[in-house]
Amino acid sequence: MKIHEYQAKEILARYGVTVPRGAVASTHEGASSAARALLDAGAVGIAVKAQIHAGGRGKGGGVKIAHTLAEAETHAQKILGMQLVTHQTGPEGQKVRRLLLEETAAIDRELYLGIVLDRATGRLVFMASRSGGMEIEEVAAATPEAIYKETIDPAIGLGAWQARKLGFALGLAPEQIAPATAFFQALYKAFIETDASLIEINPFITTKDGKLMALDAKINFDDNALFRHPAIRELRDLEEEDPLEVEASRHALNYIRLDGSIACMVNGAGLAMATMDIIQYAGGRPANFLDVGGGASQEQIEQAFAILLMDKNVRAIFINIFGGILRVDRLATGVVAAARKLAVKTPIVLRLEGTNVEEGRKILAESGLNFQVGATMQEAAALAVAAATH
Repeated sequence: MKIHEYQAKEILARYGVTVPRGAVASTHEGASSAARALLDAGAVGIAVKAQIHAGGRGKGGGVKIAHTLAEAETHAQKILGMQLVTHQTGPEGQKVRRLLLEETAAIDRELYLGIVLDRATGRLVFMASRSGGMEIEEVAAATPEAIYKETIDPAIGLGAWQARKLGFALGLAPEQIAPATAFFQALYKAFIETDASLIEINPFITTKDGKLMALDAKINFDDNALFRHPAIRELRDLEEEDPLEVEASRHALNYIRLDGSIACMVNGAGLAMATMDIIQYAGGRPANFLDVGGGASQEQIEQAFAILLMDKNVRAIFINIFGGILRVDRLATGVVAAARKLAVKTPIVLRLEGTNVEEGRKILAESGLNFQVGATMQEAAALAVAAATH
């Protein structure tokens, strides 16, 4: 689950991470009041920042600096309600419904900090770089040696010696090492105690007077751990998420929308990944990742169909099922019922194997509906690609 920058900063501040003073606003009047309060409190400048679940806001025109109340109000008028397009939103962009107005800082250096799971080691890794303010993917591709890493032993946590090592690698002044150590350990504590899946501070800045501050903040959380954090779960902003993904979550379906034309319905995440691969191998592009799970009910199968058909880009549906817990005959019954109920006109290609597979094939054959069944994954993928291109 993703949250907004202002929400991430509120969480980090509770762990002792220094962030700029600021306030969130969802109206022009609220933005004006927030800007006035910051200026009255002594702010030299105000950053007016769009709040959407995507990076690259500044390049897209979603971050502006103001030095007067009139400038702040003008920027707020332009940004609030705009359709902000960045490299992470896609060409359709995202509507800006909230602004974060915060005091500017006298920046000396822009650095980068991040914590994420390193799947190669099965441990968290704390990353730091002197190339703050840039996309970390670009830094990793061009100059991987510019990213310093410390792998964290879960039994010990981020050691003070590791934090100091990162501080020296970043070229911090000697008097900044102790506060940097506390800053880094606070980030790690926040990561662990909130069951985060990512924390990124970009940029992490040093100011002209030597202070350290998180000028931006991004936190993602492990969906599977949200039951332990009801307060964090309440931070979810459904307006920022794909409507089809939101609908799927209501029916306990694992769905991620992609940009292809062949919809996939699969049981099991590994098989789903293989299905997307073989579609591309056959010359097509998957429209989604959809795992109905091992025990999908007929109702869930119907809901899955409905969600797939809501995507206007879908030209064919590829159902790839290996029957185990989810028997093939039950799946076939659900598919036939859903196709009739929803009056599906989109071509449907199936590849079926596993428990009660012959019964399942018989149900499809006797349904009177126009299903295509591939004997193998490769054959079925080719049929799906052909159906999507006609």
